Amino acid sequence: MTAPDTAPDTAPDTAPDTALPAAAAARAPAAYPPPGAPLAIIAEGLSKRYGEVVAVDDISFAVPAGQTVALLGGNGAGKTTTIAMLLGLLLPDAGRITILGEDMLRHRFRVLPRMNFSSPYVSLPNRLTVRENLTVFGHLYGVQGTAARIAELAEALDLGAFLNRPSGDLSAGQKTRVALAKALINRPALLLLDEPTASLDPDTGDQVRGWLERYRVETGATILLASHNMAEVERMAGHVLMMKRGRIVDQGAPAALIARYGRGTLEEVFLDIARGRGNGAAADGGARP
Repeated sequence: MTAPDTAPDTAPDTAPDTALPAAAAARAPAAYPPPGAPLAIIAEGLSKRYGEVVAVDDISFAVPAGQTVALLGGNGAGKTTTIAMLLGLLLPDAGRITILGEDMLRHRFRVLPRMNFSSPYVSLPNRLTVRENLTVFGHLYGVQGTAARIAELAEALDLGAFLNRPSGDLSAGQKTRVALAKALINRPALLLLDEPTASLDPDTGDQVRGWLERYRVETGATILLASHNMAEVERMAGHVLMMKRGRIVDQGAPAALIARYGRGTLEEVFLDIARGRGNGAAADGGARP
């Protein structure tokens, strides 16, 4: 399901954005993104309401190309709504989204083939086998050599034992690995990951994190990661956006956040922000300048 275009795809083009807009730059710490860095995601002034509920409240951020940035927050913080807007599944009530140089509200079909999404909470058709599901998505994305790509992913993510099994018969951990394979089928330049290692045992989770890190380095892909596994975030993400009640209330490199709050781990920082305590800007729920 996709949201309708708000303007025809034939609308006059403008030059792709290559830098953070002024309004977004004013809200972000000066050191991030690095000045002049090419940007894979620019979100400016995004807001989304569901009736009286404000799910996302005027947030702005940017993700440099080739980097991993984490989007963190408790349940109801606005992470899922933000990701849905980035994917074009929801239209923002206000704001602008630029993905890989394209305005997502006007030209999303130009960029959708170059991005993908993984979540263990989104089920694939249960009656289709794993191979059949991956084949369908390969064709949808126009992947050349779909069978070879499936074989490559099956080896990398250890899917071989259940490639011909109906997807509905898989364990939770197997479904997580298949969801990752689906997200990687088109070799995306932008990968949105929601709990990518949920339900995986520690050994398999570690292997998947290593594989994702290698994929980013080797292909130059950009990753936006939403996870409640703070050790995973510390390992994979170079920058963290902390959300609370629909707003970005703090951000920084994991080590910088840990130092700012005087804590030993990112999980302790997460709890400080969630519970409104600590030395950071989010202790009172306010955004950093």
